[in-house]
Amino acid sequence: MINSTRSRPVLVCAITLYAMAIAGCMVGPDYQRPKVNMPATWVGATNQPTTQPATRTSKTISQPAELKEWWTTFHDATLDSLIQRALESNLDLQQAELRIRQARYARAIVAGGLWPTVDVSASYRRSRSGGIGSADLYQAGFDASWELDVFGGVRRSVEAANADILAAIEDRRDVLVTLLSEVALNYMDLRGFQRQIVIAQRNLDTERRSLDLTRRRFAGGFVSGLDVANAEADVASNESRIPLLEQSVQQVIYSLSVLLGREPAALLNELTTEAPIPTTPPAVPVGLPSELLLRRPDIRRAEAQLHAATARVGVATAALFPRFSLTGSLGTSGNQPKDLANWDNRFWSIGPSVSWPIFDAGKIRANVGVQTAIQEQTLVGY
Repeated sequence: MINSTRSRPVLVCAITLYAMAIAGCMVGPDYQRPKVNMPATWVGATNQPTTQPATRTSKTISQPAELKEWWTTFHDATLDSLIQRALESNLDLQQAELRIRQARYARAIVAGGLWPTVDVSASYRRSRSGGIGSADLYQAGFDASWELDVFGGVRRSVEAANADILAAIEDRRDVLVTLLSEVALNYMDLRGFQRQIVIAQRNLDTERRSLDLTRRRFAGGFVSGLDVANAEADVASNESRIPLLEQSVQQVIYSLSVLLGREPAALLNELTTEAPIPTTPPAVPVGLPSELLLRRPDIRRAEAQLHAATARVGVATAALFPRFSLTGSLGTSGNQPKDLANWDNRFWSIGPSVSWPIFDAGKIRANVGVQTAIQEQTLVGY
């Protein structure tokens, strides 16, 4: 006859191996990228050059060098410097980078559910029973538990967390695209306003000379007072435009300072001096409509969010099935602290457990419906 005490570890090992054998099962829908019909060419003729086909991998999308650093095509050292400083100190970009870090830590949290947990415990208890007297009990040891991911709830959570990381990365890229375009746009506006001021001052000088000539002709009786009034109005109009343009220059410089994560007036001394407007590149590479969409981080972020929402439907579905766990403990006990070092006073226990929600008033199925609705909303958003 087989010893029942010795057969227990064998039974536990058999249950564990069986559970691990079926652990490849994951409930819930598997993510598949939605099929979207895209036009093969642009509507209407275009003379702009096309790019090489963009290649997509699970992490990155290759782009031509002139697209990755498009601002360098303007050949403006000041613009290059502003963009470099924006990359280093913009606060919105720093927040986006911190969200990536947060998503990676969140992934580590859910991935920890795939592994056992081990705790160290120690206790002391003094008790009295009837007239026997008091007794002391010291205990110290280890407690371990391991919930087997039989139906893939934890693995679906890890899948969703991986997609959240990709969404955070694409969100950072989206912030980056917006930031660099705002820096370049404000810089172009700055040089444009400064150029308008130069032109307005030249026109004002010309109109002042014309006004002086008109006044002399009026004194000689060659023109009427209406001509003098019109000339004075032209001078006053141009004089009033220059302060507005100067105010626009200051506002643009304030905006650039904020984009660089600095106080509004930080760049006044550097950018107040007039400089030429950067030369426009001869052409901007565009490519096919489908390639352009693959380069857009906001669309890639939406796809990653859809992937995460799909995986969370599986997380909610896994709650409908049983949960299998292995628990165990190992330690020593005694009436005195020195007894803890005596291996003969050891105790241990190990065994599997199963829990299965039988009645929960429909909460689990309602959560599956909630996650499915979220997934469908995200699909529509994509």
